[in-house]
Amino acid sequence: MEGRKAQRGQNLSEVEGQSAAATSGQRYELASIRLPVALTFAGLVAGLLLGMVLAGGGIADWLQQIIALTGSLWLRALQMTIIPLVAALLVLGIAQMAEAARAGAAARRFLALVFAVLIAGGLFTALMMPIVLGALPIPDSASGFLAAVPDGEQQVPGVLDFLASLIAPNIIAAAAETAMLPLTIFFALFAVAVTRLPKDQSERMLGFFHALANTMLMIIGWVLWIAPLGVFALAFGVGLKSGGGAFATLAHYILVVSAMGGFILVLAYLMAWALGGVSPLRFAKAVLPAQAVAVSTQSSLASLPAMLDSAARLNLREETSEFVLPLAVAIFRATSVAMNMAVALYVASLAGIEVSWPLMLIGIGVAVIISIGSVSLPGSISFVVSIGPIALAMGVPIEPLALLVAVEMLPDIMRTLANVTMNVAVTSTVDRSKD
Repeated sequence: MEGRKAQRGQNLSEVEGQSAAATSGQRYELASIRLPVALTFAGLVAGLLLGMVLAGGGIADWLQQIIALTGSLWLRALQMTIIPLVAALLVLGIAQMAEAARAGAAARRFLALVFAVLIAGGLFTALMMPIVLGALPIPDSASGFLAAVPDGEQQVPGVLDFLASLIAPNIIAAAAETAMLPLTIFFALFAVAVTRLPKDQSERMLGFFHALANTMLMIIGWVLWIAPLGVFALAFGVGLKSGGGAFATLAHYILVVSAMGGFILVLAYLMAWALGGVSPLRFAKAVLPAQAVAVSTQSSLASLPAMLDSAARLNLREETSEFVLPLAVAIFRATSVAMNMAVALYVASLAGIEVSWPLMLIGIGVAVIISIGSVSLPGSISFVVSIGPIALAMGVPIEPLALLVAVEMLPDIMRTLANVTMNVAVTSTVDRSKD
């Protein structure tokens, strides 16, 4: 018994260390990167309303051009950090996953469930988004959301082109061309190689990528500080072209994307019942306090104590819940692939791009890998960092993301609610598998 307690304490210490590693390398994110949500949302509404009012020609051409330039510069400043930040987070995230896999059989079972949930969410979105958008089409006036997209730059690559581009002969050229698929593959392999180095070399390499991530996060913090101005400028152009239909499009977008996250929420109840042996009613009662904290804080980390309490209500072993739940908070965001794919496919529909199934499968693969590195970031940053590479891999324009981030606070409620519920469901499944 004492040996089991010692092992449990060792496992918990390892997980706490992993959680600390996940956040210590992003201390600037925790300290200084905050999207001014209320002001940014106000900038979005003000820009749309002013654009609608002046749509009849009540604004001078030179002023319209200045506002458009302001929005374009802010958008470019946001885009310029994507490649280096994704590279750093991928290396750190995959290294952390490899470390977690060494913690024992329970950790490996947990990781298997993580990948199963992420892939299932991506496949569900790929199947359902065309059906949902066919039944509830995007409002016709939504074309203004593509005002910032340069003409002629977005092309849908063919399947053979994708196969040929899996490996880039020049990784620098691939970065310059924003070729996300070969970059993702390269840095995933790079991260695995780093974990196989001698300990001192591995620590130096990971230290470099921690510093790189911190640097990019600091720059993003500066860019997000002026988000209200940038979003206002972009929204003004949308208001000029779309009028009142812009608000209808945003409401439509929020509902459709949140519905894809709803699948993960339902899946959590089914998993707890089928694999965890917990009846849906009992699970619902036990997880309700954690869900209340999730909705009010929109933070999985803040919900951790409530999740541990929910696990106790379900009579799960302490050694399981104290091991799995901190690990889940550190490296698992259940809704990431489902909802990020939904955003990318929504933008594709906006742009009139039909994404083929091979490209959607590639998008799911990129989404799974990217989600590993971006789980410890707040929604305002992970929105662009996670969805941008998916969209680029599928040939979808990323410019509308700069506007959609202003309303991310609403879908983020569903993200956190489903993530927290799934964390408890996965814990119940891992606990039952020990019997």
